[in-house]
Amino acid sequence: MFEDINKVIILSDMDGTLLNSKKEITPQDLDSIRKFTSLGGKFTVATGRTVQTFEQYRNILGIDIPIILFNGALIYNYKTGQTLYMNELPDEAKNITKEIMELLPEAGGEVLKQDGTYIFRNNDYEQLHTNLCKIVPNYSCLEDIDSEGWLKVLFAMAPEDIPHIELLVHQKGYDTVEFVKSSNIFYEMLTKGITKGSALEEYRRLEGFEDYTFVSIGDFDNDIEMIKNADLGVCPSNAQEDVKKSADLVLSHSCDDGAVSELIEYIINKCK
Repeated sequence: MFEDINKVIILSDMDGTLLNSKKEITPQDLDSIRKFTSLGGKFTVATGRTVQTFEQYRNILGIDIPIILFNGALIYNYKTGQTLYMNELPDEAKNITKEIMELLPEAGGEVLKQDGTYIFRNNDYEQLHTNLCKIVPNYSCLEDIDSEGWLKVLFAMAPEDIPHIELLVHQKGYDTVEFVKSSNIFYEMLTKGITKGSALEEYRRLEGFEDYTFVSIGDFDNDIEMIKNADLGVCPSNAQEDVKKSADLVLSHSCDDGAVSELIEYIINKCK
C-alpha cells in the first residue's frame, strides 16, 4: 500500500481534524504537510465548505490537486478553475426544504450553490456558521432561490433540536435525498447516495489519479463513508465513537495537538 510516497494522497476533513478547536491549522500540522508534499506525497481536503469559503485555506495549504467540497457534491480544481465532478440536488429538494422549515420554525437554513451561499432563514446558529466560515451570504426568501444548481441545504439549530429534525426526516422517508449530521448544530441535505465517500470514488476515476493510495482522516458522522472507502481510514482521538469504530487507525493525538502531523509521520515511516 505504501511502496511509493509519490503515489499517496491524504484526504483530510477540516473542522475537528485539520482545524483545531479555534478553527486554525496548527503550525505543527502545517509543517508536516509541507514536509509530506516535499517528499512527493499529495495532500488535499474533503469539506462541506463552498468554493469561495475554502479559498483562504487553499492559499495557506498550497494545495495544487483537486478538492472535495459541499460534503461530496463537488470536486473542484482551483489551479485550473475547473469543476471536475458535480451532483446537484433533485428539483423536489426545494419543496422538501419548505416542508421541513414549516414543521421546524426554530431552524435556520441556507442553500449552497457553486456561486455562493443563500440564507433563507437566519438564527443564532446560522449566524455562527456565517461568522466561523467567513461567509458573505446572499439573504433571500426560499421561494425566490432558483431551484437549479442546489448542491446541499444546511439546517442550523440548537443541539437539543437536532433529534427533532432527525426524527422528522426518518418519518417522512424522503427517497431522493439523504441527510447527514455534520456537527452538533448542523444537519445537511444532499442527493441520495452523495457523501464524501462517494466523492472519493469519483476522485479515484479522475485522470492521473487512478492508481493512488488514498488515506482519509475525519472526525464526525459526515466523514464515515470517506473513512470506509479509503485504502486507510483514520481518525483523530477526538473523533465521534461511530467514526472510531469505522476507522482502520485511531490516532493518539487530537485536532488540537497535531493529529494530522501524527498521521503524516506514520505514512512517512511506512514508506521508509
